[in-house]
Amino acid sequence: MPIVRFPALMKFYVDNQSEFPMPGRTVAEVIQNVLAQYPTLKPHLFDADGNLRRHFNIFVNGTHIRELGGMNAALAEGDKVILMASAAGG
Repeated sequence: MPIVRFPALMKFYVDNQSEFPMPGRTVAEVIQNVLAQYPTLKPHLFDADGNLRRHFNIFVNGTHIRELGGMNAALAEGDKVILMASAAGG
């Protein structure tokens, strides 16, 4: 089962867990399963049109999903799906 990792600021929405297993064969399935279990997280990840918010990036084993086929990227047992909020400043 893939492992999902959340940034510290988002742990509040997932019962203060930074990492937990979640079933799914693709990134999209894993995210859908996370949202089914933690529905209050959805507006923080997706905009009103259902698109991943621009300030979030998703990586699988350290590789950005855009290089792996996007949300349809296939996952294997033990893969790490990492949600990372972009940092901005000046």
